[in-house]
Amino acid sequence: MLRIRLQRRGKRGYATYRVVVADGHAPIKGRFIEDIGSYNPHTSLFSVDADAVKAWMNKGVQPSDTVYNLLITNKVITGEKKALFTPKPKQEVKEEATAS
Repeated sequence: MLRIRLQRRGKRGYATYRVVVADGHAPIKGRFIEDIGSYNPHTSLFSVDADAVKAWMNKGVQPSDTVYNLLITNKVITGEKKALFTPKPKQEVKEEATAS
């Protein structure tokens, strides 16, 4: 299954990403089919070829959750964002009363 996902680039401590179409089983830094954009989280610069994204999605390619949220934020596609992290509910600490 093909995915639109991020591929890490840049140097240690300053990551930048390519937005690529790749096989879902391919290694993250491995082969990809097409490079359709880039993302720099330090400057919040996200640039993609909107026509290529829509064309790939019409062919059935699914974006990763992070890419999906970035596409919505930058108004390339419309929809509701996906929750990436749901914190575990806090467990209540039971205090036992000690009788003196």
